[in-house]
Amino acid sequence: MHLPSKILEIRENLQSRGIRYFLPAFVDIHGIPKGKLVPLSHIQRSVHRRELFSGHALDGLGSHPEDGEVAVDPDWDRAFPLPWRPDLAWIPSHLTFADAPFPACTRAALKRSLEKARDRGFQLRLGIECELYFLQRSVSGRLLFPNPRETLPKGSYDAGRLLDASSVIDPILEAIERLGWAISSMQHEDGRSQFEFVFDHCEALEMADRFVFFRSLASRIASQHGLVAVFMPKPFADQPGNAAHFHLSLADSTTGANLFQAEPEEDPHGLGLSPLGYAFLAGLLRHGRSLCAAFAPTVNSYKRLIKKGAMQFFSWAPVFNSLGRNNRTHAFRIPFGGGRCELRIPDSSCNPYLAAALALEAGMEGIQQHLDPGPPERESIYFWKERREDWLPQEDLLPRTLGEALTEFAADPLVETALGRTLREEFLRCKFAEWDEYNIEITNWELARYGTLF
Repeated sequence: MHLPSKILEIRENLQSRGIRYFLPAFVDIHGIPKGKLVPLSHIQRSVHRRELFSGHALDGLGSHPEDGEVAVDPDWDRAFPLPWRPDLAWIPSHLTFADAPFPACTRAALKRSLEKARDRGFQLRLGIECELYFLQRSVSGRLLFPNPRETLPKGSYDAGRLLDASSVIDPILEAIERLGWAISSMQHEDGRSQFEFVFDHCEALEMADRFVFFRSLASRIASQHGLVAVFMPKPFADQPGNAAHFHLSLADSTTGANLFQAEPEEDPHGLGLSPLGYAFLAGLLRHGRSLCAAFAPTVNSYKRLIKKGAMQFFSWAPVFNSLGRNNRTHAFRIPFGGGRCELRIPDSSCNPYLAAALALEAGMEGIQQHLDPGPPERESIYFWKERREDWLPQEDLLPRTLGEALTEFAADPLVETALGRTLREEFLRCKFAEWDEYNIEITNWELARYGTLF
């Protein structure tokens, strides 16, 4: 059968790399990957956007049973072989409908935002610190700490417990190395059996693709070792939550130069950011509360965004929509050396395409309107709040529940500008349904506290 030159070129490229099958992977509204396994011999359907999926079977696409199918549009240049199966390629993809981008596709939303920034000469660079727990599941279904040697009250950087976990960590790092991805460091985090993988920054769509695949990779390798990779934002009341801190900067789309890096004479606040970087940061601060629903998208997320809770020490999670110097108690931090800003609200359950698109749009608004974030707070915000109840107004608190976050999200015009009406409405529909479902549950805490109280 005669095949068009485009199909032949793509197929020959994959064949030359030993690929026999491919999985065009897209995500639902939650950032969970979906796809089909397709033999390379049937590649023409995917090239012509004819590999179809029922949208009604997927969460957050807004499709009904009577609607037509959505199709995948694979990003062929971003294909990579699975580390454990080199004849099978994972291909990040977005969704189309009737040969046009599907309006409820979060990856397509990020691509649109990136293209708008590129038209202005900017490329968004993103690095993510991904935190997770490696736990065991008991026969009864409870999640347990697997290592009895995990006894330190403050476990950050614990070298001994890091080496104890090498049986699961080493194969993950080896897989990442085979993919050619850069991890700048990997460490034991503050929680028992909690670890952090720090991805080097790269182009934002590439980083979001990597983050989505990393969650699948870590889960697979953990299960092979009798463990469960837990990305849940706050699995334990007395342990820190799982953050996914975003490190953001803009590069010149032609030269690649970091446009956030500053010389001392052009740095009004002394944090190592250029005026462009401060304007971008100010846009993020303006929308920090309203975008919380995308950065921290689950009911459980808001049990992480507290000062302390049941913990003996700090939770390391932000409480206020505030800016600090090299200060991890704030929602926004400028790490030592400057040249980037750290957004500390996101957790490991976020959809990175959605979160990155909204962060970029907020930052670009700051640039367009020449906003300034003001001076940073230099002290721990936890202690300030204890000493001075009037230091920050209540409206500067981050949302305390998913319901509050969704109300803020719905009221911000930037969301529809960034995502379009369809995606905005689908996100709100799914997440308000999740919030309503949670609110009718009777928890063990309620039964223990009120069951025989009266």
